[in-house]
Amino acid sequence: MVNGNTREIILDVLLSVFRDGYFSDVAIHSALAKYQYLSKRDRAFISKVCEGCVERMIELDYTINLFSSVPVSKMKPVIQNILRSAVYQIRYMGSVPDASAVNEAVKLAQARGFYNLKGFVNGVLRTIARHADHIEYPDKEKNPIEYLSVVYSAPRWLVMAWVEEFTYEITERMLASFLKERPTTVRLKTSRESRAEILESLRSQGVTVQRAAYLPYAYNISDYNYLPALSAFMKGWIFPQDVSSMLVGEVADPHLGDFIIDICAAPGGKSLHVADKMGGFGMVEARDVSQEKVALIQENMKRGDIINIKPVVMDAQIFDADSEEKADIVICDLPCSGLGVIGRKPDIKYRITPEKIRDLVELQRRILHNAVSYVRPGGVLIYSTCTVSREENQENVRWLLDNYPLTAESLDPFLPDELHRLTTAEGYLQLMPGIHDCDGFFISRFRKK
Repeated sequence: MVNGNTREIILDVLLSVFRDGYFSDVAIHSALAKYQYLSKRDRAFISKVCEGCVERMIELDYTINLFSSVPVSKMKPVIQNILRSAVYQIRYMGSVPDASAVNEAVKLAQARGFYNLKGFVNGVLRTIARHADHIEYPDKEKNPIEYLSVVYSAPRWLVMAWVEEFTYEITERMLASFLKERPTTVRLKTSRESRAEILESLRSQGVTVQRAAYLPYAYNISDYNYLPALSAFMKGWIFPQDVSSMLVGEVADPHLGDFIIDICAAPGGKSLHVADKMGGFGMVEARDVSQEKVALIQENMKRGDIINIKPVVMDAQIFDADSEEKADIVICDLPCSGLGVIGRKPDIKYRITPEKIRDLVELQRRILHNAVSYVRPGGVLIYSTCTVSREENQENVRWLLDNYPLTAESLDPFLPDELHRLTTAEGYLQLMPGIHDCDGFFISRFRKK
């Protein structure tokens, strides 16, 4: 039986996210840290409902509006989120009886001082429970954009933009992929321990291990309770990192003794990867804007026992004259709209706007302007993002080639055959969620003349 108090906690998390503007992963993590005494079952229930409500907010609100005399937008935040939570349980959690979801929501409304609305909450939810298997969505043929927006909980402007750029079918595949459960992907550090030894360590702790796509050292892991408690994690044998991010290290192709600058490095996945590929030789200067972010890099360095990384607090927007033409490789994995990782960070789709994307392009170009200067003549610049936005990706490639002494280099020598495309021969790769077996990501490579 799920603890009744868990629904109070869920409501507080949802209020933090939808009313107060906190990111859902931060709000959920904070709640679970505060209520450590809860059972594993209760903790899983809290995470599932909170994550589900954020992922499917547009669809949940659409459902509520079908059966409520008051639109969700006119409701008090407490009532909004009590209803969202209950509707999610009714629609997507078969382990929760409908009557339980309804009754607990009514009790919660009353406990939060909305005694006069408990009849309203009860009526709306009972009606939804009766019709839960027969919700009428927008007609796919007559209202294709509205259909995708509601069914996959994506803002209309984003659906329209993607349909125009990628086609309707690809847009639907991307949106559908965001709602699927994702395993944790890790990079195996095989420079000191064998792959067999690392996998045996994971399996001995009950972890299910499966090969991930594209790279021999990438694995998906599941059936574990707490990643930092795994022996392989504590020993620095595995690092959580999506395959798309690992491909940056492959495309960078560092050589022994290289000096590498990673411009926006935290939490350090790419820095650790290229440092590892150099076998402890050379040096990676891993920079980020705050001590807090650099501390994440230091923590991962220490756990991985990696000596050839130098973490530095530095704002990438401020030109560093001491670095001019010093680096063999500069890695620019820059702040972006994050539209390729909505499946991991669903808040993104509600927060990003076309105006914010334009602001991000300006930021990216300020940083890239400095980064080009740090590459030695004949050196390599890597530009990557975790988005699928053309303005931030292909248009920035064109801008770099038009304005700086750079030549685009083929990615084919560094990528597995199944990722070779016309564009990879031209110097860039756009990975698409739902199309490729990884996050949405963009990688490009340039040689300085």
